[in-house]
Amino acid sequence: MLKQVLHRISSVIMAMLLLFSTVSFTVEKHFCGDVLIDVAVFSDVHKCGLELDDSQQTNVVKKSCCKDTLEIVEGQDELTVKTFDDLDVNQQQFLTAYTYSFNSLFEVLPKQIIPHNHYRPPNLIVDVQILDQVFLI
Repeated sequence: MLKQVLHRISSVIMAMLLLFSTVSFTVEKHFCGDVLIDVAVFSDVHKCGLELDDSQQTNVVKKSCCKDTLEIVEGQDELTVKTFDDLDVNQQQFLTAYTYSFNSLFEVLPKQIIPHNHYRPPNLIVDVQILDQVFLI
């Protein structure tokens, strides 16, 4: 039972580790001057409103003080799969000895049967020994 639970927990942890190591995402930052206004990971950044649209930039040739930066965090692209045969002899011996010793730590004990587990003693109405004054000496 414990071995199955530990196996499932370790499987979930390794799957999550694989998922998070291969995920890529971008971080967008919006600055007005030197002040950070907004940071967005999975959505668009909110602009501060000082940018001019294309229709407003016809006569004005003014440089905007706002700037957007984009940081890309790339995950792992290639995953290598190694087999037991790819390891050298010392690593194979260590891995074999470790798994054998780890598996022998958990012994399955036989289920103990308690024959009177569900036995209910009868309700005592009177104490017969005191009533008859019979005592063990």
